Amino acid sequence: MAEKRNIFLVGPMGAGKSTIGKYLAQQLHMDFYDSDQEIERRTGADISWVFDVEGEEGFRQREEKVINDLSELQGIVLATGGGSVKSKESRNRLSARGIVVYLETPVEKQLARVQKDKRRPLLQTEEPPQDVLERLAAERNELYLEIADYVVRTDEQSAKLVANQIVELIGL
Repeated sequence: MAEKRNIFLVGPMGAGKSTIGKYLAQQLHMDFYDSDQEIERRTGADISWVFDVEGEEGFRQREEKVINDLSELQGIVLATGGGSVKSKESRNRLSARGIVVYLETPVEKQLARVQKDKRRPLLQTEEPPQDVLERLAAERNELYLEIADYVVRTDEQSAKLVANQIVELIGL
């Protein structure tokens, strides 16, 4: 594992990837990136706007490019978007270029964390948020597991404690 210098956080929306990633990067003296923030930086628009204009497919193409670019860096912590694992290319790149940590969170906890967040385009539908999150979990959980080197639950601990747990697991 020593050659795997990058740490990639995968998991559903509301799992705490960005918050935990920042603590993790701070502890390990690594640079932190968030794929959604990088897409916003490159487009000059927020994720919701990209979804509105380009649809999910256009967004996923941008996401795949950003993940390719960022995963080529060395010594980073990367928080990926919840749907980034839908791309086989992104899954392969993440798996090959670093340590993948799946931040597992039950739908109930996700719902509590993201219910009022207007920056979540997949939740801005007529479908009840819980139904959306359950559907996404059914589609994506196996994909997270497929590439995960470690699985860490984030529902019962603070972000700082989860970051500490990841450091211990990885042995850095």
